[in-house]
Amino acid sequence: MATENTKIDVQSQFGKSAESYVTSSLHAKGNDLAKLVEIADRKAEAEILDIATGGGHVANALAPLSKKVVAFDLTSEILTAAKNFIERNGIHNVEFIQGDAEQLPFFEEEFDIVTCRIAAHHFPNPESFVKGAHRVLKKGGQFLLIDNVSPEKDILDTFYNKVEKERDFSHHRAWKKSEWIKMLEESGFEIEELYRFPKTFVFDDWCNRMNVLEDKKNELSDFILRTNHEFHDKFRIVIENGKVYSFMGESVLLKAVKPDFSRE
Repeated sequence: MATENTKIDVQSQFGKSAESYVTSSLHAKGNDLAKLVEIADRKAEAEILDIATGGGHVANALAPLSKKVVAFDLTSEILTAAKNFIERNGIHNVEFIQGDAEQLPFFEEEFDIVTCRIAAHHFPNPESFVKGAHRVLKKGGQFLLIDNVSPEKDILDTFYNKVEKERDFSHHRAWKKSEWIKMLEESGFEIEELYRFPKTFVFDDWCNRMNVLEDKKNELSDFILRTNHEFHDKFRIVIENGKVYSFMGESVLLKAVKPDFSRE
């Protein structure tokens, strides 16, 4: 029941915030998206699955370089916003399918590349998501995963996830880098590359994207400000007029490959 409630929360939260994810500069642009496109093994005949497509920015970037992209998301409003965005750009080789990232409705070894960007912290069972990505990838295929990560130190990890959850009730957990590497390797992937991206969150914009009420926003700002210097230093907390103006998090891009032992 907890898992189902989490997924209902995701649909509720992203359904009412769909357009903001298309226009969000953190999602529409960013060094992480450029690096993903750069390191993808792009071929004209490639078929790509973009899990939890959100605003459709990964699908939009990769579609002109491939045969087909499947943009896959749990939330119908998100898919509609992504479809409008991508088709306005003159791209017509993207298929839009609604479904659950932890129960992928695709055949084994169907895709050359699987991507997922800034979404997996909403998944209550990330191991199922990773195993599913491995299953639907062809041998030798690439899994390109980007997500916000928490610090390795436990007290900082707990703090970061609490702040995220208070701001967005559909947040499940930002995992540590070490936890992602473990999940990927245990599912049969081999890690080829890892890139780290510092991310500055402007507090008001970050809250407004999730429609946080003013009282809740002030309460969250006060909670952050009450922490000691270790937290302020780690998260680069900037204060203006007695309120949090911004803080810094980080995301990682992991390039993992499903080994093709027949070629070795």
